Amino acid sequence: MEPNQSPEFVKHFSHPRNVGSLDRRSRRVGTATVTVADCGDVMRLQIEVDCQGRIARAMFKTFGCSAAIAAGSLTTEWLRGRSVDQAEGFSGDYITERLALTPEKQHSSRLAEDAVRAAIADWKRRRCRQGQPAS
Repeated sequence: MEPNQSPEFVKHFSHPRNVGSLDRRSRRVGTATVTVADCGDVMRLQIEVDCQGRIARAMFKTFGCSAAIAAGSLTTEWLRGRSVDQAEGFSGDYITERLALTPEKQHSSRLAEDAVRAAIADWKRRRCRQGQPAS
């Protein structure tokens, strides 16, 4: 872990929330795996959307630096309970500000933002293929 990190950063890196997997076969689950080419960090993010279009659960796994782990944890907490429409507006700036990321670590914010968008897109594709409206 990098020195001089914020208490929020330390909390999410030391004890990450919502680490794990959801059932990829469920039509309610959207899955994304994204990578930051510059450093090789990888995040797998999954969302489970309920019948009202709200994200009931979000889980992640990350192979990367401490900032990527903290970003994944904070992102899953932000997603839970939000509508898909709200989640589509998610910005990595939220992660940067809450975790007080230095410019060198802001790639983790972009990683989280890209993962959210890709997980939502996957969920929408899966629903449309199964004859259900996207949202």
